[in-house]
Amino acid sequence: MEDSIFGKIIRRELPAAIIYEDEHTLAFLDAHPVNLGHALVIPKVYSRNILTISPDSFAKVMETTRLLSPIIQEAVGAGGINIHMNNEAPAGQAVFHTHVHIIPRHDGDGLTHWQAREYTPSESDAVLKKIRDALA
Repeated sequence: MEDSIFGKIIRRELPAAIIYEDEHTLAFLDAHPVNLGHALVIPKVYSRNILTISPDSFAKVMETTRLLSPIIQEAVGAGGINIHMNNEAPAGQAVFHTHVHIIPRHDGDGLTHWQAREYTPSESDAVLKKIRDALA
């Protein structure tokens, strides 16, 4: 999967509006932004997503995300920022190279959040047990 669109951007085989680069990460404007300033932060070393990225590489991606978020927010005059990551197709991942979205937000911009629901007591207990068992 290193031949993904992001791998090609890293190798400069495809153009991108690059806003930041260091030894480990690359950040560029999303080609299909939710709002102006919507950016992606990717590791230069390939990983599929949060399920496969090394702890060190993930820390570097998140540090770049933390560095750029207030800069992007101020630059575009946004009232807030969402940090978003899709992992695997059912979660909306379309490019299978780890990437984090920095999405500037404005009041009334139309981007909606998920509808929350409540656990039943038996659901909560069952899920809690499964997660704790998996951690053990």
